[in-house]
Amino acid sequence: MTLTKSGTRCVAPAFIVQMFRRAPEGPFRYGITASRKVGGAVQRNRAKRRLRALIREVLPNVGQTGMDYVLIARVEVLQRDFALMVTELRSAIESLHRGV
Repeated sequence: MTLTKSGTRCVAPAFIVQMFRRAPEGPFRYGITASRKVGGAVQRNRAKRRLRALIREVLPNVGQTGMDYVLIARVEVLQRDFALMVTELRSAIESLHRGV
């Protein structure tokens, strides 16, 4: 976990999670990005689809209101086991919440 200018981040093998605090009311929000380092358009779209599926699986259970979450895809997201990524995302978000 690393403190950035306006939030904190946690690095996993397949993605980076950044968390930003905003007004305490309102639901959590999320964003996804995949740079050209991940690959061509097909690989980037596949990476973003996998990250969206991860978010649907994990964030409703561990996401907190008033937070923004940003997932940045890494090359490993294309080959990594989905169940392993679910546990990594859950533990990354929980560690970010402990740090705030």
